[in-house]
Amino acid sequence: MAADASGAVEIRGALVRLRRTTGLPVAFGGLVEDGRPQVRISELTGTTTLALSALAVTSGNGLGGKAVALARPCAVTDYSLSRRISHEYDAAVAAEGLRSVLAVPVVVRRRVRGVLYGALRTAQPLGDRTLSEAVAAARDVEQALVVREEARGLLAASRPDPAAREAQAGAAWEQVREAHAALRALAPRIPDPGLRAELLAACGLLTAAAPVEAVGLAPREVDVLACVAAGATNAATAVRLGLSPETVKGYLRSAMRKLGAHTRGEAVASARRAGVLP
Repeated sequence: MAADASGAVEIRGALVRLRRTTGLPVAFGGLVEDGRPQVRISELTGTTTLALSALAVTSGNGLGGKAVALARPCAVTDYSLSRRISHEYDAAVAAEGLRSVLAVPVVVRRRVRGVLYGALRTAQPLGDRTLSEAVAAARDVEQALVVREEARGLLAASRPDPAAREAQAGAAWEQVREAHAALRALAPRIPDPGLRAELLAACGLLTAAAPVEAVGLAPREVDVLACVAAGATNAATAVRLGLSPETVKGYLRSAMRKLGAHTRGEAVASARRAGVLP
């Protein structure tokens, strides 16, 4: 994957979180460049020089390259003196005055897509809590990248006009509906409001583009209906949406009332006719 603008936003957000949760004074990182076994450092926070900016870190080289090659977090207490890494990037690290450094890979579907670094300007061990927070920040990036890929898939699936869509095989369209339900369930858990809105907009492109407000449905009622449409039981819907079964029943009853439906199936059919569900 190229280090595109959207990926840079996610890396930047993760680095801010990393500094906030760990107290590390410096954090930097980047994504794997398209078609090349290297990470380009594109985002920096807390740095005082440009020594690390645009640095290309090759897989296997230095601390970050080792994290890429092993697909697991790596750390050193004193970068320039460490015998556990190679030293191709010592000049840049020394110019920024870094000593203790950790590197955590961003791994999506078993492929390393980027690296997050955190660093101190003193030589002291980086504890388990610091490493755990760095891993959590990397997981945020991984989730965001997965969401973006799924959203792109939904956009591609939404391109056919209604006539062409009717001609699609039933099994294939059911997969689209399942993806729609899964992404609507995921959206409320995305902390970035911009990404969350982008994801919901992509979901909307799978429908007939009728605004949810046209039938008076609340977003959570649509989430429940999307899960039901994909074949989920109330219990499974509750797990997927992080709600209690009783809350799911409440949303479903409310949606059925607004749609004038007497059964779950009627509610789904009405929502599809209204353009709320694909």
